[in-house]
Amino acid sequence: MAATIYALCALTALACAVLILRSYFKTKYRLLLWSGLCFAGLFINNVLLMMDRLVFPAADLSTWRLLAGLGALLPLLYGLILEDE
Repeated sequence: MAATIYALCALTALACAVLILRSYFKTKYRLLLWSGLCFAGLFINNVLLMMDRLVFPAADLSTWRLLAGLGALLPLLYGLILEDE
């Protein structure tokens, strides 16, 4: 059951990233770019979570997951604070 939930979370983040980035390429609205990059990073974070919990249960990938989460949120934070539009 956990594998199904982890996979659905990852696929949802991937779908959000694809849809938001596709919308960015149509409209060139910069906040969509930062949001799409954030969701792409959240997808990577979810994949690392699946690898940590299911594929390599003996290894501790929590540091890599936290770094991926931070890397996912930084573009959105940049876009919200420093972009003018």
